[in-house]
Amino acid sequence: MSKYKVGLVGVTGYTGMELARLLAVHPSMTLVRATSRAEAGKPLKEIYPFVQGFELGEQIICLPDPEDLARACDLVFLAVPHKTAMDIAGTLRRHGVRVVDLSADFRLRDPNVYAQWYGVEHCEDSLLAEAVYGLPELYRHKVAQAGLIANPGCYPTSAILGLYPALKRGLIETTGIVVDSKSGTTGAGRKASVGTLFCEVSDTFRAYNLGGHRHTPEIEQEVSAIAGQDITLSFNTHLLPINRGILTTIYTQLTTELSTERAVALYRDVYAQEQWIRVLDPGKLPETRFVRGTMFCDMGLVVDPRTNRLLIVTTIDNLCRGASGQALANANLMLGLDEAEGLNLPPLMP
Repeated sequence: MSKYKVGLVGVTGYTGMELARLLAVHPSMTLVRATSRAEAGKPLKEIYPFVQGFELGEQIICLPDPEDLARACDLVFLAVPHKTAMDIAGTLRRHGVRVVDLSADFRLRDPNVYAQWYGVEHCEDSLLAEAVYGLPELYRHKVAQAGLIANPGCYPTSAILGLYPALKRGLIETTGIVVDSKSGTTGAGRKASVGTLFCEVSDTFRAYNLGGHRHTPEIEQEVSAIAGQDITLSFNTHLLPINRGILTTIYTQLTTELSTERAVALYRDVYAQEQWIRVLDPGKLPETRFVRGTMFCDMGLVVDPRTNRLLIVTTIDNLCRGASGQALANANLMLGLDEAEGLNLPPLMP
């Protein structure tokens, strides 16, 4: 069987790099267009030596041309900043090309909310009704029928998956939820900046964007849909001195008496058919190193009877599960392939 032809716009960022790693061995997709304005004309192996010896490594990087992408590709990944993505996606969709957008441009269903948080007007808001939020555990069947996927943010993936069973089963109050997240520095992107220099992040730990992180409305949108009512929560972010990984601790108030053992059982019941969700045994908590480079979301649960709280801890790899791996899972579904094709990966240890 011939392989599906895919394009990757923005190959030189961290999410583009991760997609290149995954596509190098994908059995049913071949990369026919890899674009970058800064590196056009070079073979991919020149900027990513890790793809030497793979067919993908010989691919010559080209300038992003939506018309050319539409002619050459069955599906295109957009690993570019917000605003840039919507322009390219509009052209591709008008040509009938499937699109997986890793930016924030199609995640928020309300264009006014998008403009408020991202500071630009949405120029392709007619596509918002078409876009499917690409979290497979919640929207798998819609993803399989979609032409345009809004790939979830990394922080929202960890938060929404952690809250989903508790809200679905009515275990927690919908007010007073606190989402406390920490990310490795690749979450800030590959563009050089003082704040992500080695000496600025090594041997320290800091909070940033408290009360104002752009992923806040995305999380609120999706957990509100789960709960069937509007939810306002407190989302707080921190920068870890590690390359990749997210650890999120969620503080919630229980609606009923519950033991940790029962909470674990309920979560396992909700996620019984999900291959990438691992709900840990009572007394165990997840660590970023055990999901590094994988699609796994590990979850640990603690009921604090003294405060009547359910504490939810989740870990994901921000580049794989939180971005490029999830994009590939969505592409698999859109193309009628097995969701896990090319993604059953063990953790990168140590």
